[in-house]
Amino acid sequence: MSTYRVVQVTGPNGPFELTERAVPQPGFGQVRIAVEACGVCHSDALFVSGGLPGVSFPEVPGHEIAGRVEELGEGTRDRGWQVGDRVAVGWFGGSCGHCKPCREGDFIACRALKVPGWAYDGGFAEKVIAPVDALARIPDALAMADAGPMACAGVTVFNGLRRSSARPGDLVAVLGLGGLGHLGVQYAAAMGFETVAIARGPEKADFAQQLGAHHYIDSTSGTPVAEALLSLGGARVVLATAGSSEAVTSTVDGLAPRGELVVIGVDTAPLGITPAQLIMGIHVVRGHASGTSQDVEDTMAFSALRGIRPLTETVTLDRAEEAYQKMLAGKARFRMVLTTG
Repeated sequence: MSTYRVVQVTGPNGPFELTERAVPQPGFGQVRIAVEACGVCHSDALFVSGGLPGVSFPEVPGHEIAGRVEELGEGTRDRGWQVGDRVAVGWFGGSCGHCKPCREGDFIACRALKVPGWAYDGGFAEKVIAPVDALARIPDALAMADAGPMACAGVTVFNGLRRSSARPGDLVAVLGLGGLGHLGVQYAAAMGFETVAIARGPEKADFAQQLGAHHYIDSTSGTPVAEALLSLGGARVVLATAGSSEAVTSTVDGLAPRGELVVIGVDTAPLGITPAQLIMGIHVVRGHASGTSQDVEDTMAFSALRGIRPLTETVTLDRAEEAYQKMLAGKARFRMVLTTG
C-alpha cells in the first residue's frame, strides 16, 4: 500500500503529529496534488484550536499550498489541467456553485466556502485532494515556496488594494510590516501609489524604504498616526494589515475626505470608530477577505511581472510544530513555509 506523510493535530491545540496515511484517490471534480510547499498562516490557529464551527479532528492545517497536479479525478480532464501542472490552492479552496453568492459570481463569498484545513485536509502534508475550481496556475518565474504564501497572504493584500478606491498617484498607507504588510507595501508601490508604511519603531524605516515605501510613520514616536497622515495630505486608502483594533482605529482620522479603510488584519476586539467620524469625514470602512483562484493567478502573475516576493523562512515538514509556534509567537520574519523536499 502506497503511503504519504501528513502532519495532524488530534485535538484542540494539541501537539502536531507526523504520521502516514494511505494515498487517497481524487473523486469527481477533484485532483490530487503533490505538495512541494505550504505556508504557515496565522489563520491556521483558528483550525488548530478548534475555534471555528465544523472543525473536526484529527485536523490537518494548511491553506497556502503549492505543488504539482499528480492525478486528475473524473470530470476534470476537460478543465484545462494536466498531470505535472504547477498549481496553488489558497484560502479559496473551492465553492459550492449553487448558493446565492455563487450564482451571482461572488465565489469568495460562498456560504459553504471550502477552506483547506477546514472543509478538507490541508497542505501540511505531502499530498492534498482539492476541488478543481480551487486551482491557480503558478507562473514559471515563481518558486514554490513563494507561490504558497501568495495564495492567501499575497492575494488578500493585492485584492485589497486593487479593489480599493485608490488610483495611481493617490496616498495609500499600509498599517503593519509583518507577513501581510511587507507584501502590501511592495504591491502599493508597484501599483503607482504614493506609499506610506506604518509600523512600530524607528528601526523599521530603512526596511520600509527597501520595500518601496515613500514615507514611514513610526507609531511609537509620540505623534499620533492620524496627525502624521494628515501632514502628508491624508490617505485615500489605509490598508490595515495589523491584527490590532487599537492600531487600526488610530488611522481613521488620517483618512482624506471620502477616504477608505480596508481591514484585512484579524482581531476580535471592536474598532473604536464613532458614527460621527465616518459621517464628518465621509469615510468608508470595508472588510476584505482573500480572493478566488483566478485572483490568486492574477496576484502571482503581477508578482512575477514586478519582481514582488514574500520574505520566507523554509523548514521541512517534520518541523511543522516549530514553524507554527514561531509564527504564533510573532517571531517569524515574515512567512514560515513548510517544504516536502
